[in-house]
Amino acid sequence: MNKLVLVDGNSIAYRAFFALPLLNNEKGVFTNAVYGFTTMLLKILEEEKPTHMLVAFDAGKTTFRHNTYKEYKGKRQKTPGELAEQLPVMRDLLKAFNITYYEVENYEADDIIGTLSTKASKSNWEVKIVSGDKDLLQLVSENVKVALTRKGITNVDTYDLQMIDEKYGIKPEQIIDMKGLMGDASDNIPGVPGVGEKTALKLLKQFGTVEKLYESLEDVSGKKLKEKLAENKDNAFMSKKLATIELNSPVTIDFEDTKLTDPNNKEVTALFKELEFNSLLERIDQEEEAEQPLVDVDVEVVHTITEDMLYSPSAIVVEVLEENYHNAEIVGISIVNEVGSYYIPTEVAINSDMFKKWANDEKNEKWIFNAKQAIVSLGWNDISLRGVTFDIQIASYLIDPSASSHEMADISNRKRSYTVKSDEAVYGKGKKRQVPEEEIVAQHLVRKAAAINVLKEELESELKENEQFELFKDLEMPLSIVLGHMEMNGISINKEELLQMGETLSDKLSTMEKEIHELAGVEFNINSPKQLGEILFDKLQLPVVKKTKTGYSTSADVLEQLRDKHEIVEKILLYRQLGKLNSTYIEGLLKVIHQKSGKIHTIFNQALTQTGRLSSTEPNLQNIPIRLEEGRKIRRAFVPERENAVIFAADYSQIELRVLAHISNDENLTNAFKENMDVHTKTAMDVFHVSADEVTSLMRRTAKAVNFGIVYGISDYGLSQNLGITRKEAKKFIDRYFDSYPGVKEYMESIVEEARVNGYVTTMLHRRRYLPEITSRNFNLRSFAERTAMNTPIQGSAADIIKKAMVKMEEEMKEKGLKSTLLLQVHDELIFEVVQEEIETMKELVPKVMENAVNLAVPLKVDFSFGDTWYDAK
Repeated sequence: MNKLVLVDGNSIAYRAFFALPLLNNEKGVFTNAVYGFTTMLLKILEEEKPTHMLVAFDAGKTTFRHNTYKEYKGKRQKTPGELAEQLPVMRDLLKAFNITYYEVENYEADDIIGTLSTKASKSNWEVKIVSGDKDLLQLVSENVKVALTRKGITNVDTYDLQMIDEKYGIKPEQIIDMKGLMGDASDNIPGVPGVGEKTALKLLKQFGTVEKLYESLEDVSGKKLKEKLAENKDNAFMSKKLATIELNSPVTIDFEDTKLTDPNNKEVTALFKELEFNSLLERIDQEEEAEQPLVDVDVEVVHTITEDMLYSPSAIVVEVLEENYHNAEIVGISIVNEVGSYYIPTEVAINSDMFKKWANDEKNEKWIFNAKQAIVSLGWNDISLRGVTFDIQIASYLIDPSASSHEMADISNRKRSYTVKSDEAVYGKGKKRQVPEEEIVAQHLVRKAAAINVLKEELESELKENEQFELFKDLEMPLSIVLGHMEMNGISINKEELLQMGETLSDKLSTMEKEIHELAGVEFNINSPKQLGEILFDKLQLPVVKKTKTGYSTSADVLEQLRDKHEIVEKILLYRQLGKLNSTYIEGLLKVIHQKSGKIHTIFNQALTQTGRLSSTEPNLQNIPIRLEEGRKIRRAFVPERENAVIFAADYSQIELRVLAHISNDENLTNAFKENMDVHTKTAMDVFHVSADEVTSLMRRTAKAVNFGIVYGISDYGLSQNLGITRKEAKKFIDRYFDSYPGVKEYMESIVEEARVNGYVTTMLHRRRYLPEITSRNFNLRSFAERTAMNTPIQGSAADIIKKAMVKMEEEMKEKGLKSTLLLQVHDELIFEVVQEEIETMKELVPKVMENAVNLAVPLKVDFSFGDTWYDAK
């Protein structure tokens, strides 16, 4: 038997968008609605196993129903931009799944579904309709069932003839009569004022239809009800007409066009990877790309290093397998130059004085992949690496920061100049990684070094063509050395302080556990979503917000909505936060204390973010939580290594807004910074039309959200969510902002146009970000590209500025012979260890260097403080 599934595309999209929190991928593209929509599709395909399928969409805002009632759906808010951007991506996914989608001008998705379901039912097909709209229940028949989504997206109630009778006590075709009487606020169908579902059903059980009701109006009991019905007769008939789904809409599609075929797994895989739907990738058959052929190399395995091997310039590879290379052993070393191609076993290299001298000599030019990793890895083996003039990874990253990977194999494959096996292909992945026989390792490492020699010339040429060679040579290359030294130096940690914090937190968690159990009236596992759900929703009878396949959802966003419903919810949220602090940060930091140094050595990722900002991993020291006092206290454990030293913290004040003032050349914003005004107060004055002394804390908070939101291309919907206000109010704030700062508006418009013309935008120091989607017909991708075009020059320039400050500070401290050291970079902040006798020098030097890293039209401002710990310094 043929089985046709008809999906109400707009309804499911809306449900998904509002059921899930705003998610986005690494590129910033919103994905929550697409994710929910795709999850529903997969569920349908897996459970329903249809032979035919079609997703119907509304063609536009105006339909034939507006001829009857021009206010039809008139009170609906404009589709949030964050959702509108995702609709074209849904269509792309449907294409990849080979699922037909369809729309008809002047008609709604309901009419397409009504027409096709009726036609299929007459042909004795089994039909399943999936929607969130109860209007479609009028289509239920012997062959047609309707699955209505409940709260959430994948939980549905399936209605057949029996269920409609049980729930409403009427026939499916009477649903339109019910709507005629009670109306529908979501569609702005008026109905009869004062008549709700209960009254409508009572009348229909007595009279059958709206027509028969009005034929026997005198038989209606209740004077007031009779009067209301009489007064609103026209509305009742009109509302019934509006609610009636058209079963003969001009659908030209044939059932053959809806026949399901196998998905295009290559396209589905590519889309899932781009959208970062990693959990969904496991549910589809992925197609692997064919490997490129490898280039053979001659390899000489060296057991004695001779002077002629150490030629300059040389490409050098230092291989480690662990992501945290601070704890990893070197697998081997390869050197390729004009003399030959050499593989040097680790023990031979680290025991060779000749190799150590060559590595440490600045005059011996070295080309490398990931200089920082090599500096650190060799450093842990008491070998100093200097003279690195070219880093393949950094060059590739600058040329195209949006590339999915900057690993050696991926770079060589992209450039097609030299093909290298991936590390995964040689060593395996994850815990399965192992070192194969020496011959395989030697071949792999020499291929990498040979590829460096070939790629160096090509990448250098591209950098020069892009006007990025100075950015590479004068900023990123010196920075890699600075970061290598910072990583090797590490930061001291007071282990006893961490242990004490852990005990304190554990005690607090135990106390809170008892309090939660008392409020629940029973002991249970607070960390079990299933048990917690049963306590909250079965025992305490809190309103159910969302369900999962296994029961009730107790996710953070659900609990936030229930915060004011019961005292227990607030305590559970705090319990979870403290539990995460204990496990992720206290226990997590204790695990990564280096056995050799007793310090923590983070890894700064220099070639990861598309904005140019540094990130931190193993552990992430840029993300120590600061919202809770217990989180802030974790910084107490970060201490100076030397007894006579302090932790010195210096951070840029509002650097992104100052960069915005500079590149937009907005007179109002520029003057605010030049006159040293509080820019959030200034914006509040302009947006709310008040004087400085009339600005309240709420006004300033709103202005701050607008100021920083503008930098990220925020929409009225996004701002309304941030501030908890209506979209109309949010739009008013944004409009007033642009009225106050017309130069900023002009910049936003011009930079988007520049991106359309060039295909990319640049920072002040010529860091590029390519935006191929800026001219896309796909609204979602184009909108993301436009937001990125606005933000990248601002955020990227701010990243460049602090990087310049880091390089300059290292130079200045070295030149002055200072003992103080740069420990960390945390977003717009630099953290130093400063010895007591140099405090006065650093109080003058640090702000001077940071504030003069670049010349802006407005002054850069740096605030600093210091103390015995990182916590005291902040």
